[in-house]
Amino acid sequence: MKQTELIRKRRSVRTFSGTPLREADLKKIAAFAETAENPYGLPIAWVFMNAKKTGLSSPVIVGEDAYVAGKLRRAPHAEEAFGYSFERVVLFCESLGVGTTWIAGTMDRAAFEKAAAIGPDEVMPCVSPLGYPAEKMSLRESVMRKGVRADSRAGFGELFFENGPGTPLTPEKAGGLREAFEAVRLAPSAVNKQPWRIVLRGGSAHFYECKNKNRVPAEGWDIQKIDMGIALCHFALAAEECGVKTVFGLGDPGIPVPETWRYVASYAIG
Repeated sequence: MKQTELIRKRRSVRTFSGTPLREADLKKIAAFAETAENPYGLPIAWVFMNAKKTGLSSPVIVGEDAYVAGKLRRAPHAEEAFGYSFERVVLFCESLGVGTTWIAGTMDRAAFEKAAAIGPDEVMPCVSPLGYPAEKMSLRESVMRKGVRADSRAGFGELFFENGPGTPLTPEKAGGLREAFEAVRLAPSAVNKQPWRIVLRGGSAHFYECKNKNRVPAEGWDIQKIDMGIALCHFALAAEECGVKTVFGLGDPGIPVPETWRYVASYAIG
């Protein structure tokens, strides 16, 4: 299945069937995770934990069989790197029919960090349950999805701009990058805040984080930067699939933007 199809198809799963994860699927996921690089070149260490054997759980998850965690050393751009690599693993799980959901706060963090053997100089921003989706969502999951409007996304012109923030980008003007922008628009984010903003200017797509004033970075990292890593991942995968060459870079173009925006990275379009 194409990456763009996986992006459209995938949803966060919080209600699982309880069927044990097939060993073959677990091995495939673990092998793929080792190849899930990111444009920052920061390595992620992957840990797979059996839910029953470790006693790990989340109050918002039902019937999960296992968890996958990623840990890395603190460094500049660690959050974006983590989001990029973890999302690649999430999409690969989707290709196998294995359900996932990003979890950062709704868990006993101390228990998970102990099970994942987190070192003093490491962080484990998020984990995900692994399992096969149940045929029907639990009432708890249905309520949660409605609460964050999980199936809703901001419009194209609210997130993407041409030359500067004052000119909304239309799908027509996005041209060959239309699928890449749409892949970003559909990306998951913490409580569905969709913090990404992109300005298409001078042959490059410049990514900005729109800071949510109500969100305070927890445990020393910015969860919205992890969301930005997911957005960068979706853009790169979709562009490549559409035959559009991109070159990653970190040069702030100096475009006048709202004070709530923070420059993150750029993709030069080849």
